[in-house]
Amino acid sequence: MRPIAPPKPNLHVVVRDPKRTRERILTAALKEFSTKGLAGARVDRIARRARINKRMLYHYFGHKDDLFREILRRKLEERVAWAAAAPDDPGETLTHWFKLACEDVDWVRLIEWEALAVGDGPLLSEAERRRAFASGVDKLRAVQAKGLLPRDLDPRQPLARDAGAHHVPAGFPAGDSPRDGAEPPGPGVPEAQDRVPAPLRAVLGAGARGEPSRGAAGHGGRR
Repeated sequence: MRPIAPPKPNLHVVVRDPKRTRERILTAALKEFSTKGLAGARVDRIARRARINKRMLYHYFGHKDDLFREILRRKLEERVAWAAAAPDDPGETLTHWFKLACEDVDWVRLIEWEALAVGDGPLLSEAERRRAFASGVDKLRAVQAKGLLPRDLDPRQPLARDAGAHHVPAGFPAGDSPRDGAEPPGPGVPEAQDRVPAPLRAVLGAGARGEPSRGAAGHGGRR
């Protein structure tokens, strides 16, 4: 009789997926940076949240600053695409950016932490930031060419206005509620347009186009 071969052990083979692992690390790092800031963030907490060990994290991204740079690079690329898709109407642009900010509060809080830590010092990935800002300026110049914004308006001004208008309520929801009596906005808020009152959108749109608004005239304002 031929000898009976022993049964083969049931081995569970773990197949690594580098792309998925990188995404888990980046997702965990964004949450950690937005909660603790760059200086307060800890690699061990990021690794634990991403369900990997620290050695694997260093294998993919090296230093903690490199991980922050990669998050920043991706977020800036997103914003370049969002700027290109923004509506031409200046009033509706505010709603567009506010909705996106409500859906990405972690990013808003991350750059708030960075502002507190850096102050007037140098920023990481400053060249990438300048390119992203320049794409927004180019978008507004195209809007000016359509006659929707005054041609003598510095396009950096409405960019700064919109950044403040959507970052403050998204990043400081507790400070927003006493002012308008509404519930604080949260991530993924579908009623973002309702959080930006129609009269405010109309006034901002009229002001950006260089038109007099009823609100300004009613309060004795003059152009």
